[in-house]
Amino acid sequence: MPANTPILQYSNIKTMTIQNKLKTNLLLQYQQVRQQTERLCEPLQPEDFVVQPTGDVSPPKWHLGHSTWFFENFILAEYVPGYQRFDERLNFIFNSYYESQGPRILRSQRGNITRPGTEYILEYRSYVDEWMQQLLQMELTEELHDFVILGLHHEQQHQELLLTDIKYILGNNPFFPIYAAQISSLPAHDLRDFPARWIGVEAGLYEIGYTGEDFCFDNELNPHRVYLQEYHIQDRLVTNSEYLEFLNDGGYNRFECWLSEGWEWAKQLEVKAPLYWYEQDGDWWQYTLHGLRRVHGNEPVTHVSYFEADAYARWRGLRLPTESEWEVACKLLHPDIPKDGNFVETEQFHPSAKQRETDDQLLGNVWEWTASAYLPYPDFPRLKGALGEYNGKFMVNQMVLRGGSCATPLSHIRPTYRNFFQTDKRWQFTGIRLAK
Repeated sequence: MPANTPILQYSNIKTMTIQNKLKTNLLLQYQQVRQQTERLCEPLQPEDFVVQPTGDVSPPKWHLGHSTWFFENFILAEYVPGYQRFDERLNFIFNSYYESQGPRILRSQRGNITRPGTEYILEYRSYVDEWMQQLLQMELTEELHDFVILGLHHEQQHQELLLTDIKYILGNNPFFPIYAAQISSLPAHDLRDFPARWIGVEAGLYEIGYTGEDFCFDNELNPHRVYLQEYHIQDRLVTNSEYLEFLNDGGYNRFECWLSEGWEWAKQLEVKAPLYWYEQDGDWWQYTLHGLRRVHGNEPVTHVSYFEADAYARWRGLRLPTESEWEVACKLLHPDIPKDGNFVETEQFHPSAKQRETDDQLLGNVWEWTASAYLPYPDFPRLKGALGEYNGKFMVNQMVLRGGSCATPLSHIRPTYRNFFQTDKRWQFTGIRLAK
């Protein structure tokens, strides 16, 4: 392991002036993002850091290391002459899917990495942070500045994955451990039940995709126009009580509601209900990061797959919105991101019920399945090198989700943000909004 005192020379870095204010903000942003990742791990016990109950889930220790490897591998090792890696061996275990960056451990084997221990990985984070914080006090090239911003948003993606992986780890523990004490200003059973209303959008040409000057991922580019027929979209998410009607009507046993592949998937379910739901003495309970509790009817249903979302919509005689329909409606209703939305900063770590008539729940709470396959936009920027592996190579056999969730950082979400998962995945905070 190299010495812990990084020394950088201004002359070693290509220079292109970036205002001092921007430089200070970038350093502060870096510190806040890195600290938030470790804050999310504070409630964990040592054994929690290495568990991998399924191939979709990565151990928390791996997230701590991988998000650090990104800064070391793509920034420090590339842009800082003479930088000495903390430990060359870590490349093999913390490279996620970058073929251009060499061999890596299988994703399903990440839970076998009991050594090096978590303390060693925290030392790794500290070492890289020292170098990065010195680097961020210097004048940066535009290219390097943009790479740092990408690294921060990459880490915010892993903060969300970290939290949902923690929930899966604890939610599969027979003791149903409490991750965090519940924070709620009003008990769920005291909230009003808001009947869903329809929001109409006229037919016409609309622009979708990112058009601003700030950061966006490559899959949000390039902006382009789409023609939409007149449509309606509901002003809130589907609730637990509404989904229970589908369940009680035998929805999981009605083949006519399901896509063929979804029907085969549903027949294999041990519990025919959303993930983390358990039936006891005629009542439905669900595991939350606040522990096991009864299902509250007016909260948004969450942890459902695309198959379940689509089947529910068919059962209602309705459908899921396309991603274009969702984005257009969101932009019409939300010129700005609602600062009071249910994002990870609220530390609720659970979807909240609709609390007022104007609360359309479009941003925060749960990722919303759309009826759109994850495909490139016209003139999608196919980048070369490692950046070309970031999103583009996953554009097959996945569906688009929109809106963010209660595990998403507020500064990370946009109406144009395109999340994506395979049709059977439901360990993320995924939910349903209907359209017609």
